[in-house]
Amino acid sequence: MSHTPHELAAEFPQDAAAIHALKTQDAHFAKLADAYHDLNREIHRIESEIEAASDERTEMLKKKRLALLDEISPMIAKARAAAV
Repeated sequence: MSHTPHELAAEFPQDAAAIHALKTQDAHFAKLADAYHDLNREIHRIESEIEAASDERTEMLKKKRLALLDEISPMIAKARAAAV
């Protein structure tokens, strides 16, 4: 189990500029990115044993994080394609 947080910038290192632009220009993306960040931090605290949570809760949070990433990823890809 990795205790490294899965920040968007780490997940998409080549797209830092696109992520920043989306956060400032797209309110929906900004909301998704904030939700991803909050959820990611909660998972990181659980995995680092700073907070307690059942295995079921941890797995549910990870699934939510993946669902957010599935929604965020095509938005980043579209922004990347538009920037080219």
